Amino acid sequence: MNNCNCDFTPMEKLLRDDIQQVIAVLQNSLKEMDNGDEFCLLGNFESVKDKFSEIEVKAGTFYLNCYLAPFTEKYTEISRCAQNLSKKRQGGLIVIQREDSLSSLIQPGIPINAELTHSLLESIFYPGNPLHDGAVLVKQNIIKSAANVLPLTNLFVGDQKLGTRHRAAIGLSEKSDAMVIVISEETGKVSFALKGELYPISI
Repeated sequence: MNNCNCDFTPMEKLLRDDIQQVIAVLQNSLKEMDNGDEFCLLGNFESVKDKFSEIEVKAGTFYLNCYLAPFTEKYTEISRCAQNLSKKRQGGLIVIQREDSLSSLIQPGIPINAELTHSLLESIFYPGNPLHDGAVLVKQNIIKSAANVLPLTNLFVGDQKLGTRHRAAIGLSEKSDAMVIVISEETGKVSFALKGELYPISI
């Protein structure tokens, strides 16, 4: 990732510590193999895999705020909305416009033009609301519109095809510098798409 204006030093230390823990587990596994000790490699691999997932989520959360802060003062409101939607397992799709114009990429929905608050965002994505299926467009501190339709990616993750919200998030980020936050209504997990990649976060 580029153009992140945050001070990475504290997070870098945390990530380095976590990576060192992973290295220690792997080195210990090698020593036990060399010594002929019987132990379960699969258990160690599972532990390492879980730790790598934890590291990815930590880094993703940090970068989310880094990339949002220069373009909206309401990033804490956005994070709070995503957290509340995640807890309730209500789906959401939030586009934060950065430098690129999105007018030619987004099929426009319903104009809102209201100051961004987490409660307004949550009400838009409330199940049964006619606007909840589309994407909300945020520019600076304003919710510009809702029920927008985004271009879909054809990307597969592993052997599984992504859901529509995730495909839309990645699809727009492939064609612009926009950041797109997606909340899964199936799992409650939160991710953000940037430059064609999807990053899990914890908020």
